[in-house]
Amino acid sequence: MSIFEDNNRRLADISRLEGISEAEMSVLSRPVQTKYTELEIGGQKYPAWRIVYNRALGPGKGGIRFHPEVSEDEVKSLAFWMALKNSLADIPYGGAKGGVKFNPKEAGREELELVSRAYIRAFHEHLGENKDVPAPDVYTNAQIMAWMLDEFEKINGRHEPGMITGKPLEIGGLALRGDATAQGGYLIVKEMAGEFLKGRQNKDIKIAIQGFGNAGLFMTEKLFADGYTVIAASDSQGAVYNENGLNITELIALKNSGQSVGGYSGGGKISNGELLELKTDILILAALENQITKDNAPRIQARYLVELANGPISYEADLILENDKKIIVPDILANSGGVIVSYFEWAQNKTGQILDEEYLRTLLKKKMKTNWQRVYGKYLEKEKKITLRQAAYILAIRKILAAEKWRGRNTKK
Repeated sequence: MSIFEDNNRRLADISRLEGISEAEMSVLSRPVQTKYTELEIGGQKYPAWRIVYNRALGPGKGGIRFHPEVSEDEVKSLAFWMALKNSLADIPYGGAKGGVKFNPKEAGREELELVSRAYIRAFHEHLGENKDVPAPDVYTNAQIMAWMLDEFEKINGRHEPGMITGKPLEIGGLALRGDATAQGGYLIVKEMAGEFLKGRQNKDIKIAIQGFGNAGLFMTEKLFADGYTVIAASDSQGAVYNENGLNITELIALKNSGQSVGGYSGGGKISNGELLELKTDILILAALENQITKDNAPRIQARYLVELANGPISYEADLILENDKKIIVPDILANSGGVIVSYFEWAQNKTGQILDEEYLRTLLKKKMKTNWQRVYGKYLEKEKKITLRQAAYILAIRKILAAEKWRGRNTKK
């Protein structure tokens, strides 16, 4: 299943809804730059990509993922979502993404470092604080960003901490970046619940979460502390369910000890697929792409779905869920906290101004709430005849097209 084909079908829907011309839509139908190579490490060759989708609003911005299933279709789709996400978040970035087809779980620290540095050697000419700014993504972290920054600066013979974000604090990172995606997603869940679940106490709202990595774990921790009842959670190795609620503090301790959440004794073991189909109020999707497809969409019982991961719901599944009156908070809104804080880090690196963490946390909260209100406002403006995803896409696309027009690029036909 091509994720990118799904994206173009969603774009076609927006074109019909908004009367956007074919020439205008062509601006967003393909990336402006696709770079591919193979990284040679110890006799092994690892396919690697860096794709910039659009630069109308600013330099490329998007993470680098290490995963054995990375493909050009996936990286291109992720770059597309980043372009829309950055536009919707109202930050001065275009969209980009990178990936290496490589399994970091089977690699030692030395090999991870070699792959990280090789990636920068392959693509350094196309990167930079004013060209294209990478960040962590699936199975990459602050240490990998540090190696990449170091390699870039060695090649170029200068300090340029703003060329990459998600770095350790000691070399220009922000403490807030560690849980920024989760924090942003948590704020969006609260806003959504405030609009759609008015009058219900937190303890009476049941939540299931697929994905217990960095973002999923931190977000679940915040929701549990706020009194929501988390009935199920999963990671790549298994899932656990308790209709009366899980003790998330204990579950996090188990996960941090190196075990799977499926081994938690405070609930029954279920599969990831079963978790998706549980009867619950809110289903948070914090794993990978295409978790809900046309095959399982008819069995989804959650009324409200939140995309903390990128692209977890296919286009055909979207149509089924919409027909079933489900409410979906799209990824380009729900998981934008990470890139917003990356912007804070980039701005600090470029200006040399040290910003107070509490000020930045307050600013993140303000931006997430404002972006929710803009999307929800567009949804109401259209008399709820469009989805929240379509509302978010309309806002993001209109801004990119306006920037293209101001630049004098032909989008009129």
